[in-house]
Amino acid sequence: MDILSLIIFSPLVAMAAVLLIPAGRKDALRTACVAGTLVPLLLASKLWMDFDPTTSDYQFVTQVSWIKSMSIQYFVGIDGLSIPLVWLTTLLMFLAPIAAWRIEKGVKGFMLLVLLLETGILGVFCSLDLFLFYVFWEVMLLPMYFLIGIWGGPRREYAAIKFFLYTLAGSVLMLLGIVALYLCVRDTVDTPFSIPLLSQMIQAKELTGSELINDGVLFGWPFLKWVFVFFFIAFAIKVPIVPFHTWLPDAHVEAPTAISMVLAGILLKLGTYGILRINLGMFPDIAIDFATIGAVIGVVSILYGAFCAMAQTDFKRLVAYSSVSHMGYVLLGAAAFTSAGLNGAAMQMFTHGTSSAMLFLLVGVAYDRAHHREIEGFGGLAGVAPYYTGLTTVGFFAALGLPGMSGFVSEFLVLLGAWEVYPVLTSLAVIGIVVTAAFLLWTLQRVFLGPLNEKYKDFPEIDKRETFTLVPLGFLCILLGVAPQLLLGHMGETLEQIRSLFG
Repeated sequence: MDILSLIIFSPLVAMAAVLLIPAGRKDALRTACVAGTLVPLLLASKLWMDFDPTTSDYQFVTQVSWIKSMSIQYFVGIDGLSIPLVWLTTLLMFLAPIAAWRIEKGVKGFMLLVLLLETGILGVFCSLDLFLFYVFWEVMLLPMYFLIGIWGGPRREYAAIKFFLYTLAGSVLMLLGIVALYLCVRDTVDTPFSIPLLSQMIQAKELTGSELINDGVLFGWPFLKWVFVFFFIAFAIKVPIVPFHTWLPDAHVEAPTAISMVLAGILLKLGTYGILRINLGMFPDIAIDFATIGAVIGVVSILYGAFCAMAQTDFKRLVAYSSVSHMGYVLLGAAAFTSAGLNGAAMQMFTHGTSSAMLFLLVGVAYDRAHHREIEGFGGLAGVAPYYTGLTTVGFFAALGLPGMSGFVSEFLVLLGAWEVYPVLTSLAVIGIVVTAAFLLWTLQRVFLGPLNEKYKDFPEIDKRETFTLVPLGFLCILLGVAPQLLLGHMGETLEQIRSLFG
C-alpha cells in the first residue's frame, strides 16, 4: 500500500485494535488510540520530508478503479496546498486523545469516533476524485456529530443537531454540483469525477458541447455559475463565514475540549481548502465574477467575528467568535488572486489551526479546575499558575498577530496581497486586527492579572499531560513566525499555479 493510503487508513486499523480491547480497560483504550494516531503523524512527517516543493504537480498519486459502472476511482494525491493540512491533521488528531485523557464516559466509543474522524478528514485533503471527496466529507460529519452530541455540555443535543443540519445542507448542495458536472462529461471522458481533469476541461472551455452547458440557464445565470455557487455555499458553511456561522459558537461551547481543538484547528480548514481547491482551482473565470463579493464577505466576517468576540463573557465562546474573524482573512486573501494574498490565505489556514487549537486547550485547562468559563470569574491567576499564564500568553500573542509570531506573517501577507486589489476593504480589515488585539489583551488582563480571586488561591498549575499537548503548538506558533519559509516553501509552487489561472 502506498504511503498516502497508509496515512489515510491506518486509523481504521487502530479502530480494529480498540474494538478488541474490553470497555473496562480505559487506560488501554486511550493508549491504543494515541498509538493509532501516532502512526499517521510519523508517516505524514516522512511525507513532508520526501515532498518535492519545486513542482506544482500532484505527488504520491494512487489512481485505481473503484466503481467501474460509474467510472468512480480511488484517486488520491497531494500538492503544496494539501500537504501542510495533512500534517497538521495528524498532529492535532494525535494530541486530541491525550487532551481527552480524563474523559470517563464511554471511553471506547469516544476513541473509536476520534479515529474514524481522522480518516474522514485526511481523505478529504487527499482526494482527487469528486465522488471520493464527497464520501470522505460525509464520513467526517457523523463522528463529529456524535462526539458533540454524546460527550458535550448541557446543550449538546441542540449544538450537535444544529451542526449536523447546517453541514448536511451544504453537503446536499455539493452533491448537486458533483452530479451536475458528472452529467456534463460522463459521455466524453473515462474519469468524469477527476478533479484535475475537470479543472482542465472547465478552464479550456471544453464543456461547451454539453446540452446542460448550452441550455442550462436559470434566473439569468449560466449552468456553471450555479455549480460554482453550490460548491461555495457548501464550503462557506464549513468555514464558516457570515451569515452561515451561527452553528459554530454553539458547537464549540458544548463540545469537549479535545473536540473543540479539532473543530477549530482542522474542520474549519476543510471549507477554505475546498474554496481554494475547487472554487478557485476549477472555476477561475467564474471566481473572478464573484471576487469582490468574496472579499466583502471576508471583511464582514473579520469585523463581525472580532466585535462579537469582544462582547463575550464566556471564555470559550470568545475564542469561537475569534475563529470566525480569523477565517475571514483566508477569504479576503483568496479573493485578491495575488501571490501574497494566496500565500497568506494558505498560511493562515495552518497558523490559525495551531493557535486556535492551543487556545481551546488553554480554555479547557481553566475549565477543568474552575468548572466554569466566565472571564470575570477569574483574576490574578498569574501569581499561582505562572507556567499556565506563560503558555496562554504565547497562544494569545500568536492569535492577535504579534510580530515574531506565526499569525503576524499570514495576516501581513493577506493584507499585502489584498491591498493591491481592494485598498478600501483592506483598510477596514485592519480594524479587525486592532479589535482582536483589544479583546485578547483585555481577556489576558481580567483572567491572569490584577488582584487574585481568593477562590482560586490554590488553583493547580498546568500538569505534564496538558503541557505535552500545548508545547508543540506554541513551538509552531513561534517557529513559523521567525522562519515562515519552512511552510511557504512547500506551498509556493502550487499557489503560484493557482494564481496563474487569473492572468
